[in-house]
Amino acid sequence: MSRFSQVARKLLPAVLLASAVATTVSAQTFPNRPIEWVVPYPAGGGTDIVARVLAQPMSGTLGQQLVIINKPGAATNIGADYTAKAKPDGHVLMSADTATLAANPFLYSKLSYSAEKDLAPIGLTVRFPMILVVNPNLPVKNLAEFTAWSKTQGQGASYATPGSGSPHHLASELFREMTRLNLVHVPYRGAAPAVQDVVGGQVPFMFVDTASGQQFISSGKLRAIGVASPQRVKNFEDIPTLAEQGLKGFEAFAWQGVAVPAGTPADVVEKLNKSLLAALDNTEVKARLQAMGLEVTPGSPKQMADYAAAERAKWGKVIKAAGIKVD
Repeated sequence: MSRFSQVARKLLPAVLLASAVATTVSAQTFPNRPIEWVVPYPAGGGTDIVARVLAQPMSGTLGQQLVIINKPGAATNIGADYTAKAKPDGHVLMSADTATLAANPFLYSKLSYSAEKDLAPIGLTVRFPMILVVNPNLPVKNLAEFTAWSKTQGQGASYATPGSGSPHHLASELFREMTRLNLVHVPYRGAAPAVQDVVGGQVPFMFVDTASGQQFISSGKLRAIGVASPQRVKNFEDIPTLAEQGLKGFEAFAWQGVAVPAGTPADVVEKLNKSLLAALDNTEVKARLQAMGLEVTPGSPKQMADYAAAERAKWGKVIKAAGIKVD
């Protein structure tokens, strides 16, 4: 045996011990300073509100303040790049959603980070069910009437979205694919102007998420045709699903979870997951999220990883079939 091998064998137990101690220390000392929660959207939007609702109870269980840092732009890519390149010690996490983890890898020719390799899941948080809504002056009240009306639109029926590649756009493309209807995309810069133009009648319909559409549906400024989820949605129980009306297998959600830089120690990930699960199980938190029309989706890091992988496969096909590119 060479002298090098002998030295290596003598050092191996010490290396293993040091590694074990390092793991123990990370569990015992994390967090040792405030945690940055990166929200890749402007303040005041649905994702920002969800993060702030969850950050408060999580700050209590973790013993350190979770500080919301808004880094909007480039369809979440600015915030995702920042998080992916942060030190993987659990002190930087982000709201990672449909765009970050499922759509952007197909919408952009080149990204500065890999959704699969550079970000590690902590757990899912909420899903925003999508609802097919129309301007109330449109002479349709259900899917059958909507289908019949759309076929009378010679140049195609126009629909609004918050932007190309948004979950609302992808839901509409999947709807077009499954119904074989002639639909024309009218992209906006954000959900608010898109909804306002459907309310105003400039565009006849859209798929709106529950958070953005709730007040307009309840006030009668938008008429709900059907929900794109397997079951009826809490607080929207009077709206039938599209599946009930014959569109079997059609599901579309905007969803989100929490992610950290890849390489974050497993025990730190576990500690963050436990804190997140406790927050999602908080009675006041659940009431606030459900009041926004959101479906709470607690789970493990693996469940989030599996869900994101399934969503990438699903929406990747839709994006490729529709030829959608945003760069």
